[in-house]
Amino acid sequence: MDTFDFVIIGAGAAGEAAAFRALARGASVAIVDRDLFGGSCPFWACLPSKTLLHAAGVHALGGDYSWERAAARRDWMVNREGIPYPSDAGHVARLTDAGAEVVRGDARVAGRGTVRVRLAGGGERELRGRFLVIAVGTRGAVPDLPGLDGVAAWSNREATSARDLPRSLVVLGSGPSGLELAQVYARYGVPTTIVARRRLNAKDHPRNSAALAAGLAKDGVDIRLGVEPAAVEAGAGPAGAHVVRLSDGSAVTGAEILLAVGRVAPLDGLGLETIGVALHDGRVRPDDRLRIAEDVFVAGDAAGPEMHTHLAHYQGEMVARMALGDDVRPDFRAVPRATYTDPETAGVGVTGDEARRAGLDAFEETIDLATSAKGYAADASGHCTVVVDRGSRTIVGAFIAGPGASEAIHLAVLAVKIRTPLAVMADTITAFPTTSRVLGTAFTTALATLGG
Repeated sequence: MDTFDFVIIGAGAAGEAAAFRALARGASVAIVDRDLFGGSCPFWACLPSKTLLHAAGVHALGGDYSWERAAARRDWMVNREGIPYPSDAGHVARLTDAGAEVVRGDARVAGRGTVRVRLAGGGERELRGRFLVIAVGTRGAVPDLPGLDGVAAWSNREATSARDLPRSLVVLGSGPSGLELAQVYARYGVPTTIVARRRLNAKDHPRNSAALAAGLAKDGVDIRLGVEPAAVEAGAGPAGAHVVRLSDGSAVTGAEILLAVGRVAPLDGLGLETIGVALHDGRVRPDDRLRIAEDVFVAGDAAGPEMHTHLAHYQGEMVARMALGDDVRPDFRAVPRATYTDPETAGVGVTGDEARRAGLDAFEETIDLATSAKGYAADASGHCTVVVDRGSRTIVGAFIAGPGASEAIHLAVLAVKIRTPLAVMADTITAFPTTSRVLGTAFTTALATLGG
């Protein structure tokens, strides 16, 4: 059967979530991908990087976790044991067992409700769908940098799948993935340099950026801020390392160069013009129901407003629900963000400066984690910061650096999501001694600032 209720292009977190939700509602689904079903997260991104971070953390504390053991554990996790490329058989089996039609090949929209697929095994297949879902994810951006084309630069794929340690590493960019991988390699003794135009993870709170910089510097990472790469000289350094010339006239060298300067959605050539969809700076502009045309939805990284696996999963489920008639809209006010380095950092909502630029009468309250019971017990530093809107007396943002930040932030995620009064948050009991308890202290201190 080549006619379905849903034809989904892309089988990453968003595409799979849309497929499973639609199938659970009794809809028929065809899902197409040119590469690995499951997408980047389980094979090249979130999961391999987190298992490598865990191994590197144990190793850094003197534990018995060699790089060989870490790489083997990673290969097991991504189904790449003894083979050059991961197997996505488990993802395919789950989809087919649920009733989806799995199609491997290059897909292109060919008019309303029509998708043509150049099949991986040869030939072409045409799929018709009542609803189309564009869930193509993103790929690493490649900067226009003189000399870079002479280098086999790493993306997150090479960095998360390496079986041998590089002699040295230069990371261009300072988003979460670049920082996490820099810490992995630095903790395994690889001389590592980060080159960043602004502060580390510049979209995060400045206090989180400072905590990240301190943690990475402690691991020996050479952090070059306020500069940009100007040119690359392939193999021109000692032992054939690559030389990266910087905008301030200095230079850094690395046997490998990791590009972590952002991501772009592969929407060019997808045929969206056949349904009247124009790209704007390479992106689409969905409405408040994630539609880009009648009965055509976008979900995941290509949809925005941010790029996270958990957001992609949420959007995938939402587009299936909305297409099938549920009266719902996606709500992006409380999207959690986390960087899983040591220390961890996390955030939700807006900073004080962002809130004030949006017209809110907002202030920040910060508690030093190092002088808290949690900080003393764990010998850890960091902070918990909450952003309060005086007018509504609610939390509009929260940011944490320290142990378990990625878990503790969810107390604030719910508060931002449902606009919980600050007085209620201050009256909420949190376990002692935890990072959540420190966040609770920030709530009570902020309430006192308001005179509550």
